[in-house]
Amino acid sequence: MEIIAELGNNRYPITIQRGALHHAENYMNLNRKVLLVTDSGVPAAYAETIAERCAAPTVVTLPQGEGSKNVENFTDLCRVMLKNGFTRTDCVVAVGGGMVGDLAGFAAASYMRGIDFYNVPTTVLSQVDSSIGGKVAIDLDGIKNCMGAFYQPKAVLIDPDVLNTLPQRHIAAGLAEAVKMAATFEEALLARFEKENVLESIDEIIAASLRIKASVVKEDEKESGLRRVLNFGHTIGHGIETAAGLDTLHHGECVALGMLPMCSDSLRPRLKAILEKLGLPTTCNVDPDSVWQAMSHDKKLSGSTITVVYVEKAGSFDLRKMPLQDLKETVYQFLNGKV
Repeated sequence: MEIIAELGNNRYPITIQRGALHHAENYMNLNRKVLLVTDSGVPAAYAETIAERCAAPTVVTLPQGEGSKNVENFTDLCRVMLKNGFTRTDCVVAVGGGMVGDLAGFAAASYMRGIDFYNVPTTVLSQVDSSIGGKVAIDLDGIKNCMGAFYQPKAVLIDPDVLNTLPQRHIAAGLAEAVKMAATFEEALLARFEKENVLESIDEIIAASLRIKASVVKEDEKESGLRRVLNFGHTIGHGIETAAGLDTLHHGECVALGMLPMCSDSLRPRLKAILEKLGLPTTCNVDPDSVWQAMSHDKKLSGSTITVVYVEKAGSFDLRKMPLQDLKETVYQFLNGKV
């Protein structure tokens, strides 16, 4: 199955194919120097399988976790390429989840002012969302994605077979991003979460989610308008993630939490039931003051207001300018169990 991200000169294919890792050379130009970036939580066989198909591979394995998405590792990746004589004709391949894709992508965007980048996502979260769209970044001083760029991959290769090694918690966290897209753009997809065995439909859910995201990115590559909708659940979710500690709650779990206070009273019970069915949290014990302090660094902040994504009815959205005081009250009410 192939989906095309239509971005003019940055057009690229997204392939969803079981067993595709064993034929990676059919989807990526590996006949050159290739920096393969992975992490300790990803089975080593995945990067090794691709390395066997590269003309000149260099594999870097980072420690697992969001804490690795830092300036030091970004600099180290660039140094590895420099030491191994990488030029602008060579490439970087990310083999892992969102952390690996963000970090490796930012290194590719920065080295020699940009070399080819391929993404091979191995988590549900990265397969349904972060692997496409070109947002690459690293964290700084505990603030997520504080340094980054828009840099589109040359291709994305998704092999659903790699999900067989994922713990259930990681699968659920990834599916939160698919629920986000369903809630804002496609009510029929949201209904699938209620009616179907999600694991049996995972290939189709990945494809449906990517079609939504690809269409949004086509209309708004640099997040100046429509693409902001993909931040549903993230404004408060990122604050919770930072306050809880970057490795305490998974990103998708925080997005799930962040969606609940940003939807209507009529939709919330339905959304909550879906999240609970998936095994995602709908409440958390995090200090509201710490969450609000973390949210003060949000890139969407502008003066005394912030633009938030609000969902009144499934399959629709509203971009609202919200006074910061109102948002603060919403955060405190939700974390104190009053929403």
